[in-house]
Amino acid sequence: MASGTLAKPQLPGLLAKRLQIHIVGAFIVSLGVSALYKFGVVEPRKKAYADFYRNYDCMKDFEEMRKAGVFKSAK
Repeated sequence: MASGTLAKPQLPGLLAKRLQIHIVGAFIVSLGVSALYKFGVVEPRKKAYADFYRNYDCMKDFEEMRKAGVFKSAK
């Protein structure tokens, strides 16, 4: 048997200390996730839309749909 005494656990202020560590960690993780979403989803989507509308001719598209019979009122 060990004759030494056990150290007392730190109870006062333990919650505040752990909460501070977790808040900082959550902030860092949220910044990382938002940066990944911006550069992994938003920027490629904006580029795809810009590339599509760069050469898009709405009248040509309308005429193709009209000839295909998509519109009932436009002949």
